[in-house]
Amino acid sequence: MNFLSYIPSPGSSAIHLGPLQLRAYGLMIALGVILGVRLWGKRMTLIGIGGPEQVNNVAMWAVPAGVIGARLYHVATEWGRFSDHPFDIIKIWKGGLGIPGGMLLGIIVGVWALKRENLPVAQTLWAVAPALPLAQAVGRWGNWWNQELFGGATTLPWGLRVDADKVLDAGYPAGTLFHPTFLYESLWNLALTVILIVVGRRMLAARPGRLLAVYVMGYGIGRFWVEGLRIDAAKESGGLRLNQWTALILIVGAVVYFTIDARQARKVVLVEDYRQEDVESV
Repeated sequence: MNFLSYIPSPGSSAIHLGPLQLRAYGLMIALGVILGVRLWGKRMTLIGIGGPEQVNNVAMWAVPAGVIGARLYHVATEWGRFSDHPFDIIKIWKGGLGIPGGMLLGIIVGVWALKRENLPVAQTLWAVAPALPLAQAVGRWGNWWNQELFGGATTLPWGLRVDADKVLDAGYPAGTLFHPTFLYESLWNLALTVILIVVGRRMLAARPGRLLAVYVMGYGIGRFWVEGLRIDAAKESGGLRLNQWTALILIVGAVVYFTIDARQARKVVLVEDYRQEDVESV
C-alpha cells in the first residue's frame, strides 16, 4: 500500500528524549493548554481588561479543574472499566477525558477565579471563547498517539492505520483503515476558533457573553457528528451514544441562552427608548 494513501499511527504512545520518557497524550494536552492560554492573554490585552499575569492566575485554577472534571465525566460514564480497578482512575496518561465534564467544572471554577481577580466576567469569557477550541484541537492529537477513539472502516485516502492488535480488537480484518476522528474533531475545533475570532468582533460591544454560547453550540454540533463515527464501546440510548446526547444538551442549552439573552436585550432597548421619550417630552 502506498504511504500517501493512509495516515500512519505512531509506533509508541511516548516520546523518548534520551533517558527521559514523555507521555505523548499528556504532552498534547499541555501544549494545547499553553497555546490556549497565550491566545486568551493576547485577547485580554487587546481589549484592555487584563494581561498574561491575570490570565495565568485564573488558568492556575480553571485548567486543573477542567482536567479533573473531564476525568470525572469519563469515569462516571465508563464506570464498568474502573469499578474493579479504582487506581486506574488516576492514569490519565492512558487516555480518558470527557470534554463536557471539563467544560462544566472548568467554566464554574474559572468564573470563580475571575471574580477573585476582579475581572469582568462577560468580557473575559469573550476573550477565552476561541482559546478553548484551540486547546482542544491540539489536545485531540493525544488520541492519535494512543491509537484510540477512531471511527469505522473507510477506504478514503486519509484513512487511519492502527496496530494489528487494535484492528482485531475492533472486530475488523487485518489491513482495515479507519476514520481518523481525532483529525476531524481537531480540524473542526480549529475552524471554530477562527469563526469565534471573526464573529466575536461584532459581539464585544453589546453582548460579549454570547460568544461563549456560540462556542458551546459549535462544539456540540461538531462532537455530535464525530461521535457518530466512532466505534469504541459506549453507552447508547435511543439509537444515539451517550456523548451524542450530551452534545444535544449543549446545543439546546446554547439555544435557550440565546433566547433568554435576546429577550433581555429587547427589554433593555425598550427601557432606553422609554427613557429617551421621557427626556424628549420634558
